[in-house]
Order: sequence, then structure tokens, then C-alpha cells
Amino acid sequence: MQKKSEYEITDVAGKLAKGFLHNPLTPLLGVFLILLGYIALHITPREEDPQIAISGGTIMVMLPGATPKEIDNIILRPLERRIKEIKGVENIYGFAAQSVGIVNVMYYIGENREESNLKLYDKVMQNMDQMPKGVMQPLVKPFDIDIDIPIVSISFYSKDESKTNQIALYQRVKEIQDRLNQIENVAKSEIKGGRKQQFNIEVDLEKLSGYHLSMGQIVKALKSLAVQVPDIKNRTKDGQLVVFGIKNAIESVKDVNDLIIAQYMGSPIYLRNIAKVSSGEDIQNHKKVEITYKDKDKFVPNQEAVTLSLSKLRGTNAVFIAEDIIKSIEEIAPKLEKDGIGFIISRNYGKRADEAVNELVFHLLISIVIIAVLLVFVLGWRESLIVTFTVPAILAVTIFVAYMTDQTVNRITLFAFLLSLGLLVDAAIIVIENIHRHLHSHDAVDKSMDEIVVEATDEIGAPTNIATLAIILTMVPMAFVGQMMGEFMKPIPANVPVALFASLVVAYIFTPYMAKRLLKKPKMHHHKKTNSEVKKEEK
Repeated sequence: MQKKSEYEITDVAGKLAKGFLHNPLTPLLGVFLILLGYIALHITPREEDPQIAISGGTIMVMLPGATPKEIDNIILRPLERRIKEIKGVENIYGFAAQSVGIVNVMYYIGENREESNLKLYDKVMQNMDQMPKGVMQPLVKPFDIDIDIPIVSISFYSKDESKTNQIALYQRVKEIQDRLNQIENVAKSEIKGGRKQQFNIEVDLEKLSGYHLSMGQIVKALKSLAVQVPDIKNRTKDGQLVVFGIKNAIESVKDVNDLIIAQYMGSPIYLRNIAKVSSGEDIQNHKKVEITYKDKDKFVPNQEAVTLSLSKLRGTNAVFIAEDIIKSIEEIAPKLEKDGIGFIISRNYGKRADEAVNELVFHLLISIVIIAVLLVFVLGWRESLIVTFTVPAILAVTIFVAYMTDQTVNRITLFAFLLSLGLLVDAAIIVIENIHRHLHSHDAVDKSMDEIVVEATDEIGAPTNIATLAIILTMVPMAFVGQMMGEFMKPIPANVPVALFASLVVAYIFTPYMAKRLLKKPKMHHHKKTNSEVKKEEK
């Protein structure tokens, strides 16, 4: 009778199992993977939904004095023809108005934003020689979807007009805006509503004509004191013009009244001689923000407010940035209350993103517990414990890879994990089930525990590898889906294959290691061999 030869390893599964079976670093590797995933889950940027690459821009061309029809014929149509030459442009929308033409350009979703913006700017500049004479330098303003969506919006309102009026409220919100802009990764801030302080100048056209002056002379005089050129509005019903200036070197109404416009017959002509000057708010601003809120037990409807919106840089953690913004606001809340200013956080995208991610993580944990309970009844509690450990290890590897590839944790990313959860445990279940079968086979008594776990793991290596590869290949076509759906579902083909590959490696390394220490061979005795078994061994 010949002695039974030692099992020969043929697959990478058996080699991994044998290599890590007695390696002292194997348990440290397991702990390291779990900690790595835990850290990655907390530092990976969180969003409610994945950011989608949307490219486009607006081109504004001004031709003073041109009618809308002229703008359309000599600017918009030629410009639209040139923009159509750019590869990747999906839609072009032109709009003509008095003295100005506007062209909105939208690229196909998924086009590289930086390259698209550069191509649009280059195309406009290359065709400047075809623009009509007198046209001003075109303004090319690209869409910046990454920072145009606010993550936090705060509405400020005055509780006591005697302490803080609308002009003072706006100034105070401007100060808060400067404070919040210093927070790391805050990209853009915008104020909506509010009343700006300014000097209102109502020009008497009859007196202006009597002194033989023009509006250009008033504009030139005001320009020497104001930050911006005043905006001259239309005539009023009583034949006057209203000019709005910006306060700068001008400190009082007297300073504006004493402004010398020109000289007439050797005497200076002051602005007060031809216009009425008053200090007030920007009366030309007909837009305002109103909020309705609950104060204790009553509702306060249509309260005029000033809303400050802040956005974040692309790829940064919305949760952390929102928390920093709210923390900064809470630090100055007592002073705002003292000044009679209340505030309401009307939008907190960071909180919503955190809640969405935490909810899916919770469901992920529930799914793991359900799998563990089912395996207890099918295989046993030891086998269930081994398989359950592999799930967080696999997810840890996947989340870390997502972090290293600049992905974010969002609803679609976690949906990919939930989608692949049932597939993740396949490899570990197959390995542990085969080890369980070998432990209960009649020849297990003749083998050591090491031989059993290595042979059982190697035995199922090839079919398990092929089956996992087949599942991975089914995810590949999803990576080539275009447009909005392709961008939105991109985390699935990016993460599911990584998770499935990690499930193989983790199953081949940790399942045999833990089986060696948790599982025991059943107490069996040598049974009397049949003639066929003896002849088989002799061969």
C-alpha cells in the first residue's frame, strides 16, 4: 500500500491561504484593514448625490446703439455658427436685446469642464476679426456648477428696526460674509436681498438745460468720487433723471451737494444747483427676500430678510464645511441677538448629506446582521462569525480605494455597496462551506487542520475566480453609459468591481486563517475500508 501523497496547490487561492495561514501579520492586517476603512469612511467627502460634470458657458457681446435685430444678424448668428465648430457642444441658445447679445452654450454631460471652457474662449477670441466695428470685448463666463450650488443658506432678519434697520442689516451681513469666506474650502458666497446704502441724486433736466450742461459732465464729476460709474435710469413722470452713485470718498449729503460740475460765466456750478440729493437706500432695487418663521408659538409671515448662501470647493466634505460655517455663526449669535438680529439656517446640505449617508450605512449594517443570522442556521455560529468578519474588511478596502481615487461617499456609492453586498459574501461562503465539508469527510481524520483548510480553499479557487470575473464583466458596460444617467450611475461600475475583487482576496486570506483557529475537526474514528478504496489508494 502506498502512502497518500501531499496535496499539490494549483491555484492562487491555495497559495494565499497557505502563505497567510501561520503568518503573524495576518491578524494585524485584518485589524489594519478595518481601521483603514473606518478612517476612510470619516474622511472621505460626503455628499447627498454625486457631482455631475456639466460644462457650458455664456458669451456676452455689447455693441452700443445696436437694435436687437442688428445684434441678431451681425453678432449672434455668425457667433453661433463658429461655436458649432467646437466638438462636444450639444445646444446653443442666443438672445438679442438692445445693444447686447447673449449666447448660452451647453456641452454634452460628461465633457471635461476645463477643456470645454478653454475651447469656448479660444473660439470666441479666434473670430474677433469678424466682429463688426465698434463691438466691445466679449465677456466669456463659463458655468461653474461645482461652486454654484450652495451647501448652506442663512437668512438674517431684523427683530427691532430701531436697533437695526434694513441698511444696517445688509452691512452686518456683509461683515459676516467676510468672516465666513475665511473658512477653509468655502468657495463662493452670495448675498440676496437687503438694502444698500447710497446717495440718490435726482437731476432736474430743465435746470440742466438752463446751465447748458450734459449728463456726461455730471457722470464725470461723480466718477472722481465714486467707486463705479453711476447708473443713469429713465426719466420720471415729472421730467427728472435719477442717478445712483456708490458711497466712497463721499461722506455726507453736503459733500455731494458741494460737488462742482462746471463753471458758468466765471461762477462754479454745484450739483445742488441742478439736482436734489438725499441719503437713503437703493431705491432702484425692486427685489427682496422674505421668510416666514415660527417664533415660539406664533408664525411671523413675510419678514423681510437678507440671505447669505455659501458653496464649497469640488471634492471637499460638505459635512465638515457646513459644520464649520454653523459653528462660526453660533459664535457670534449672542452679539447678533443683542443687536436685534435673528437668523434661520434655511439650507444645510451638509446635514442632509450626513443623514443620507448615515442612513444607508445603518441599512448596510442591518444587511450584514441578517446575513450573519442566516448563516448561523445554515452553517453554524463559528462559520457565520468568519463570513461576517469578511464583509466589513471588504467594504473597508473598497471605501479606501474610493477615497484614493477622489470619489465621494454619497447615496449612489453606498447603493453600489448594498447592490454588491450579496455578492461580497459569496467567495467567503464558498470557502467556508468547502472547509466545513472537508472537515466532515471520512478521510479528515488522516489530515492535519492545515492541510484541510489549504486544500479546501485551493479546490474552489478556479471556479470562484471565473464566477467573480464574470460578475465583474457584467458591470463593465455600465461604465460606458453616457449623458446624465452615465454620470449619475458612475460609482456603481467604479466600486462594485473593486469590492468583488477585494472579496476574493479577503476570502482566500482570512477565511482559512480564522477557520484554522475557530473550527475543529469532529471526533471520528478510522472506518473499515472497502476493497475499492484500498485498490484506489494502491493505484
